[in-house]
Amino acid sequence: MKRLKERWGIRTNFQFAVICVVFAITGSASVWVAKPFLHWIGLEVLRDGDELWGHWLYWALRLVLIFPFYQVLLLIFGWLFGQFRFFWNFERKMLTRLGLGFLFS
Repeated sequence: MKRLKERWGIRTNFQFAVICVVFAITGSASVWVAKPFLHWIGLEVLRDGDELWGHWLYWALRLVLIFPFYQVLLLIFGWLFGQFRFFWNFERKMLTRLGLGFLFS
């Protein structure tokens, strides 16, 4: 934990605990939000159909949607828990490593 705190530039154990809670809430929330979003745009019928490709397409789309929801929710929950600066820097670093750094120029 000490090395992770140094790597992230965290000073207190409380801040570390808050960041871990934000990561946990964000992961769960992004998975939870993807399902009603697919229903809202009308793609839940793919999951309910008899075709095997529909099931695969539904789950592939849901997994693809989880990524952007996670990015947005991470910033929202980070802001709500008073750790926006940490998560903003975390987002920038992660998206830059994924080749999406042009979003911040």
